[in-house]
Order: sequence, then structure tokens, then C-alpha cells
Amino acid sequence: MCGRYQLEYGMNQLMLLFDADNRYLGYESKHEIFPTDMVAIIKSEGKRNYIEPAKWGFKNQFDNRPLINARGETLDEKKTFKNLFAQSRCLVPASAFFEWRKNPDGSKTKVQITITDNPVFAMAGLYKIEQDEKGDAITRCTIVTTSANIEMSKVHDRMPVLLPKELANAWLDDTIHDTMLLKDLLKSYDGALQFHTVA
Repeated sequence: MCGRYQLEYGMNQLMLLFDADNRYLGYESKHEIFPTDMVAIIKSEGKRNYIEPAKWGFKNQFDNRPLINARGETLDEKKTFKNLFAQSRCLVPASAFFEWRKNPDGSKTKVQITITDNPVFAMAGLYKIEQDEKGDAITRCTIVTTSANIEMSKVHDRMPVLLPKELANAWLDDTIHDTMLLKDLLKSYDGALQFHTVA
């Protein structure tokens, strides 16, 4: 899963990295991002990418905990995500994500995970636009997860889908609706990860 992450990167850098225009006024980089925070997402409209704000977590009809993650293996099966998977995909930029490793004594250790030689990477996401309590439009997002790779499995059995640039472009492409092709993008990351214990 992905319960917290980090994005310490300037807006101008994000715009260059994702070849995107800025629609997120008031953006600030954050050392640690929590569920329900406003976050930056990358959306595609036509042939242009845009950086926009979104609230992290879909409303959950079963309890008060927001749906901050969506299992990549069942996106085309779950009613909550099926239509979004076909037509409302986004990227969630991050410079790290956090997970808690279980220790033999039952305690947990917080671990920061980064990608070697890649200060900012793209996590696969879904978004939807709905009305808030005041009737105003608000965008919400969730992060797509998959099974952990060998390195990550030492910490947790799930991880966010991390998309290299060429796969990120395909995930963003709003002309692609082939679910089999899209699901093939949602694999465990096969590059090198770095793990840092957080005191």
C-alpha cells in the first residue's frame, strides 16, 4: 500500500519534468504527505499535461476512512474504480514514499523508499471530480498499488505502481481505453530502490 509519501520538488521543476502547465496555485513541496491532504497530480487533456490540485482519498461509502489506494489487479472489476480506470487516470509525483516494517518484537520501523538516481518519480493514480459539502467542484485522487518487488517485500507486501517515463506517458494518454494494455503497465517496479530508516 502507500499510506504516506513525500514531494520535495519545486513547481518549475515539476513542469519541466512532466512537460506540464501549472494549474495548482499555492503549491508547496512537502516532506510528508498524509491522506486527505491536497496534493499535486498530473492530468492529460488532449495533447497537453496539467499539474492540478487534488484531495488524496476517495470518499468511502462503508466507513470514514478515505480510499487512498486502489489495487491494480482489480481496477477493471471494482465498481468504484472501473470507469475511472478507463478514462480518468493521472500521475501522482513523489520524491519518496513511506512504509512501516514489522520487527520480530512486534514493533514497527518507519522506512523511507526512494528510487536510485531519480529524485522525482511518477506513481499511477486515478482521479474523479465531485461536489464538496458546499457544492463546489473538487478533484479527489487515489494511488494505484501492486505486489511488492523482491527488495520491497522485505518491508511490505504491497507498493505503489512506479511508472518510468515511457509507461507514464501511456498511462496518461486519454485516448487509450484498452484495459488489457493498461493493466499490463501496472507491474512491480524492476529498478533499484533505496531504503532509509526514519528515526
